[in-house]
Amino acid sequence: MNKLELTASDFKAMVEVAQERLHENAEYVNSLNVFPVPDGDTGTNMNLSFTSGADRVSLSESDRVDEMSKDLAKGLLMGARGNSGVILSQLFRGFSKAMEGKETVNASEFAHAFSQGVETAYKAVMKPVEGTILTVARESAHAAIEKAKQTDDIIEIMEHVVESAKVSLANTPNLLAVLKEVGVVDSGGQGLLFIYQGFLESLTGKKVSVKTKMAQADVTEIAHHENFEHIGHAVSTEDIEFGYCTEIMVQLGAGETVTEEFDYDTFRNHLNTVGDSLLVVADDEIVKVHVHTEYPGEVMNYGQKFGSLVKIKVDNMRLQHDEVLLKGKATKETEPMKPYAVIAVAAGEGIYKLFNSLGVSTLIKGGQTMNPSTEDILKAIEEANAEKTIILPNNKNIFMAADQAAEVSDRDVVVVPTRTISQGLTAMLAFNDQVDLASNKESMTAELAYVKSGQITNAIRDTEIDGVEIKTDDFMGIVDGKIVLSQPGRKEAVLATLRKMIDEDSEIITLIYGEGTDLAECEEISATISEEYSEIEVEIQEGNQPVYSYLMSVE
Repeated sequence: MNKLELTASDFKAMVEVAQERLHENAEYVNSLNVFPVPDGDTGTNMNLSFTSGADRVSLSESDRVDEMSKDLAKGLLMGARGNSGVILSQLFRGFSKAMEGKETVNASEFAHAFSQGVETAYKAVMKPVEGTILTVARESAHAAIEKAKQTDDIIEIMEHVVESAKVSLANTPNLLAVLKEVGVVDSGGQGLLFIYQGFLESLTGKKVSVKTKMAQADVTEIAHHENFEHIGHAVSTEDIEFGYCTEIMVQLGAGETVTEEFDYDTFRNHLNTVGDSLLVVADDEIVKVHVHTEYPGEVMNYGQKFGSLVKIKVDNMRLQHDEVLLKGKATKETEPMKPYAVIAVAAGEGIYKLFNSLGVSTLIKGGQTMNPSTEDILKAIEEANAEKTIILPNNKNIFMAADQAAEVSDRDVVVVPTRTISQGLTAMLAFNDQVDLASNKESMTAELAYVKSGQITNAIRDTEIDGVEIKTDDFMGIVDGKIVLSQPGRKEAVLATLRKMIDEDSEIITLIYGEGTDLAECEEISATISEEYSEIEVEIQEGNQPVYSYLMSVE
């Protein structure tokens, strides 16, 4: 399906769907806010701002795309809330200017409108910051211009805008350190992407997914208050230099207070001396100001020199900041602490279930190739919210991080030095929530001497270790951390490894099969072992673990 011309009705439908997408995802966008000073919710601000523009468009009966886009820009300007809403209004103000005089627009004109929107928005921001909505808008607009050199299809242009915006948004944490610290993408950029999603869906009639994850990380949706709590300590209330988020809207030339003729540059340059986070947007009738300042009255008095104040909004950001910190503190203080918690590091849904069934309360997803950090473990200790906490690292590479977390934490924490999943499961059999931490650590650690741990995994290169010749893609048998064999057949490797682990005192074998294996093969292995060692009991568990096709224990 090609679209060579964009009409007023097309544009009206695009705005309607975009408003729906932004509205239904406003809370998701809110969840990405990370900055320590609460300055409104990005998702809410963008939604209300765009809704104001969409409402104006819905009332229009024009059959000209330029008039329709002008309605959107005007509605956005009048309804713009917060930094994100004001920037959004400027993106579409420039977009509208590019369409002036056009009843319909072609692909090249459509692409140019995105570009002019970016130019207008950057001019409105006194000190543009990269890694924000501005970056996403600029890079996706550039992609639109380049694509327009190759096609005259408006749908292809819009598809390219969405894909480029996704890439740009995923990269925002690499441009803005605070995003990477919390593990989210820029909230304003995500909101803009939802708008672009709506545009594309309207043109194609197909659903588009644009919830973007942070580059090189598996990022889940993070609760808004948790982000503030996490970052809020980076800035104390006393460090906030400009304490009032101030917004005014001035009807230019109106009222009896007018003493000066409005000049955009002069107006903006003066306000830049009274605070930061300045945004000034204007058309022939209205000027709108967003600024963080210590003296809101000065901003209002200055605005009155050019016209009458239509709207005023002032928020005390120091109080907002205190409320966020107090709310987080109160939540923690009022939540009753559990007497005991056991934290285990593991990977694989089946493994999680095994640990949970034995009494592990908190799981950190990780292990071989996915070692959690000290911070990850500290966070798990906080979330466990227990008077006494035991950590099972289940991997020797995690010992140091676990020990450091236990040392730094203000809770009572001990680490049981489990080197494998099998040791972790065995240790849990000795856990007793009626005794103290020292007693539990002693008894759980003592149990480790009675279990042998085996693992089967693929070799990734030819080598020789401890006299064992290893070929690429062979299955290596590992016993208590030492490679003991390498064979081309997986089932044969499992059987040969088990035979090396079994001795005259062995009573129970546990086989945990992982990704890429199945129950049938595991049952064949169990049958063979049972036939060879009739006195030994064999248990089978589904682990779904990565890296190791089999985990084995002999006790």
